[in-house]
Amino acid sequence: MPLKMKQREKLPSKDFALPGKGTGKGGKGPGSYPIDSPGRARSALSRGAANASPGQQAEIKRKVSEKFPSIAVGGKKGRK
Repeated sequence: MPLKMKQREKLPSKDFALPGKGTGKGGKGPGSYPIDSPGRARSALSRGAANASPGQQAEIKRKVSEKFPSIAVGGKKGRK
């Protein structure tokens, strides 16, 4: 389910994979990758792989694995 901007602004900063650089309240706009649910965490990994720098990708993977240890963050390795 897509997040509306008001919903996104209400999420705590810990529910984002990267520091906010967007235009929303507190920088919670585009480019901050919400990880408040397993589906959005997987989306953050996918979108980060396509758009983020290697350093940003590493941070996204780290935060997703901390919040959702059951999600494989390193590609096919480790998947069941």
